[in-house]
Amino acid sequence: MTDPVDPAVEAPAPPPGTPNSEARQWALIAHVSALLGFVLPFGNLIGPLIVWQLKKDMDPFVDDQGKEALNFQITVTLMLVVCVLLMLVLIGLLLAWVVGIAALVLVIIAAIKSNEGTAYRYPFCWRLIK
Repeated sequence: MTDPVDPAVEAPAPPPGTPNSEARQWALIAHVSALLGFVLPFGNLIGPLIVWQLKKDMDPFVDDQGKEALNFQITVTLMLVVCVLLMLVLIGLLLAWVVGIAALVLVIIAAIKSNEGTAYRYPFCWRLIK
């Protein structure tokens, strides 16, 4: 007879194909590490790149989400370079704010989704790393 308080009995096994909690945590870190870009120059690229390179062999979910975070940050960086060029005609400053806020919101959404175990796909993302 099993004890009803036993945590092994209460916690059901995750369905097949669902990433475990450690994989979900590393996927979340891959997305959130892009916020280093608000502190360090090119930190938005360095954070996801380091997490992806260190943990891509751990789980296919971490590999997928690490690539997705890195691809999105490459896209954001390219957009910001275009914004800097457009600052010569004054529209670039406004566009840089729009890109920054959109990137922040999308990173937060991706972090939440990946922590739930859902593979998130960023909109408007140029996927260079396959």
